[in-house]
Amino acid sequence: MGTVIELLKEAGLRENVKVIIGGGPISQKFADVIGADGYAPNAVAAVKLIKDLLDIA
Repeated sequence: MGTVIELLKEAGLRENVKVIIGGGPISQKFADVIGADGYAPNAVAAVKLIKDLLDIA
């Protein structure tokens, strides 16, 4: 996951792409460490997070 974020930076795409991670073995702390835009513990929370990140009502 961190590698994907780094590759997006190297390609000059990071500012155009939102990266969220999540699921059971992942944590908000890990998301912060790798520079993800957000963390969701499950699919329902991920949908809300995406709506918030994209400012969709």
